[in-house]
Amino acid sequence: MEKILIVISLLFCSMPALADDKAELTALLGEFLDGATRNDAAIHNKYWADELIYTSSSGTRFGKAELMQGVSSRGMLKPDEIDTVYSSEDVRIMQYGDTAVVAFVLVGKSASETKRYLNSGTFIRKSGQWQAVNWQATIKAE
Repeated sequence: MEKILIVISLLFCSMPALADDKAELTALLGEFLDGATRNDAAIHNKYWADELIYTSSSGTRFGKAELMQGVSSRGMLKPDEIDTVYSSEDVRIMQYGDTAVVAFVLVGKSASETKRYLNSGTFIRKSGQWQAVNWQATIKAE
């Protein structure tokens, strides 16, 4: 009976940490989308793991090096150069220890149109930091 109580106590003690991780992942997503709006290379570098596998909505697959090359070649955008602002809707997070799946609707809003994409990423926690190791983007059906 004592062993069962200890196991139950340990489970309850770990539950707040999972809720905190969801809040941390949600905040990380918000920070990333703000950085992506500005084309901030430092934010991209923090968000993507070195071993990233990224599948774009246009059907191309590449890694972090190629992604960072594209970000760096354009440079950080000045406020008057920003034409699309990114945000998220319907964020869903499923956590499995030091691995988490984050799925959401990416909203890209410009003066002339709003585009929506179904995005999902697999994150791992390394040295206390969450980073995306796999990413999938799909244009959302109307």
